[in-house]
Amino acid sequence: MKTFKYFNQLIAVSFLISVFSCQQPEREHDSLLTERIQYDVTIKSPDVDFEWWVQNIEGRSREALVRRVLEAAGNGEVQAYNCFNHPLTAEQVKSIGYRRDTLTFQRAYPPYELFDTIVEEKIEIRDITRFRFLEEWYFNEKTLEIEKKVLGIAPVVRRYDENGNLRGYMPLFWVYLDDRYPEMISDVMP
Repeated sequence: MKTFKYFNQLIAVSFLISVFSCQQPEREHDSLLTERIQYDVTIKSPDVDFEWWVQNIEGRSREALVRRVLEAAGNGEVQAYNCFNHPLTAEQVKSIGYRRDTLTFQRAYPPYELFDTIVEEKIEIRDITRFRFLEEWYFNEKTLEIEKKVLGIAPVVRRYDENGNLRGYMPLFWVYLDDRYPEMISDVMP
C-alpha cells in the first residue's frame, strides 16, 4: 500500500514538472514601455568613412532582405498597405516607384523643332537605404533589458526635389507582422 502511495505521488510530481517545464518562464519584471514606436533604421551607410557595420547591413544580406520584402508584397504573399493604411494589391505594389513621362524639348538648332522623349524611372533595390519599423517595446527594470517586438516594416527611399536636393525619406508601403495592425493604428488616427 505504501509503495502505491509513493507511486501516485511520483506520478503527480512528474506530471507537475512536465506541465510547468513546457510553459514559458514568466517575465515578472517586464512591463510595457510603449505600445507603438516608429523609427527609421539606415541599412546602407551614407558615409564611406564609417566602419562597414555602422548604419549598414552587408551588401548581399541587405539586398536579400530588401528583395524578399519587395517580392513578398509584390506577389501578394503578404498584405501591403499604403501610408494611409489602405490595402494595396500586388499590382499596385509592383507599380510603386515606377514612373513613365513624356517630355517635350526644343532642338537647339534651326528650325528649333519640338521633339518628345520618353523618360522612365524605376526604384531599384540599391535605392532602398532604410527600413521604417513600427515596434512594441518591453522593459525589464531589474536587468535593464529592452525587448522589442516588430509590428510592421516599410522599405524607405530618399526623395529629391527638382534641383536634386534631398527632401526627405518616404516609405514605399507597410507590411504588418501583427494581426492587430493596421486596425489598431486606424482606431487612434483622427
